[in-house]
Amino acid sequence: MAFNIYLCGVGGQGIGLLAAALAQAADRAGLKVLACDTHGLAQRGGVVSSHIRLGEDALTPLVPEGGADLVLALERLEALRGAAQYLKKGGKVLYYDTAYQPVSVRMGQAAYPSAEEVEKEILALGGETWPVALPDIQDPRMQNSALLGRLAAMNAVPGLEAAGIEEVLKEIVPAAALEENLKIFRSAKN
Repeated sequence: MAFNIYLCGVGGQGIGLLAAALAQAADRAGLKVLACDTHGLAQRGGVVSSHIRLGEDALTPLVPEGGADLVLALERLEALRGAAQYLKKGGKVLYYDTAYQPVSVRMGQAAYPSAEEVEKEILALGGETWPVALPDIQDPRMQNSALLGRLAAMNAVPGLEAAGIEEVLKEIVPAAALEENLKIFRSAKN
């Protein structure tokens, strides 16, 4: 049976690097990988998502609605939106607990969900939540490394080891940001 991962966030947060690291690490671990990115209005702070399907039963790259074993999100509201559309009963939602408020919230036309509200809604969907927040991340583009570290610590993806993810990070993260990303990955892993 395929293991389905839906990744989401806001443009500029690093969903592309997060998806690439997971897909490459899974491939190197000997898992069959199908993946697809969608970018929408990423350059304007819009939603960015990626789909990763692992295993011999994965025949298409898109995760079916209601079929994600794991939703990874780099933002609280996107975690809730991704779970509402893609999470299957018994699935997990691992998200970086940060807020990029849409214009409607900033204008007072809508409310932004608290972490407690997100947990309550995801529990109602039959899933479980795993928020991640590290206090000392200076560059929000490195939150993806924290998410990868926690994912590795939880053994959230069958057949994917922390060492494999770390090796891929060493190859794809720009040299100027590598040491800080590895530090974040390792601290979130513990």
